Amino acid sequence: MEQVQWLTADEQRTWRAYLNATRLLLQRLDHQLVRDADISLTDYELLVQLSEAPDRQMRMRPLADAVTATKSGVTRAINRLVEAGWVRRVPCPDDRRGALAELTDAGAAKLAAASPGHVAAVRSNVFDVLSPRDVDRIGSAYLEMHAHMVEMSRSASVADRRLPSKMVDAATVAD
Repeated sequence: MEQVQWLTADEQRTWRAYLNATRLLLQRLDHQLVRDADISLTDYELLVQLSEAPDRQMRMRPLADAVTATKSGVTRAINRLVEAGWVRRVPCPDDRRGALAELTDAGAAKLAAASPGHVAAVRSNVFDVLSPRDVDRIGSAYLEMHAHMVEMSRSASVADRRLPSKMVDAATVAD
């Protein structure tokens, strides 16, 4: 069995500060959006992703990956957005069984109306308390962490494809 390399006191302090700040930030951003624009942070992020996509359309898997959610979770969220009239489902041109989520004009208007308050909340909770040097350092560190985790995910995916399907199923159940 491999020896655990426990966090140092400084690493533990940094880790806990990160978790506490991130949880509180997400809670505050969600609260602001619900209060001021009647939309959740999750739904707002989906509208943002669609607004930035070519033709304002995305398939569910890439959309789920973009917001770090499960495909089923994104499908449920898209159902809410369809009901609100902010998104519609359109047939996927290269896969008859698939569908694309497409941002509607009403969804774009909702996003445009919600964005100024959201950006002000991000600024007041994050950037107003950081120096330009902090912004650069934190941005660089998070980009490195993200790239590392994406690479680890890709490596795990490649390894999973090399295993016989029964072994992949057993490994998934064990997790």
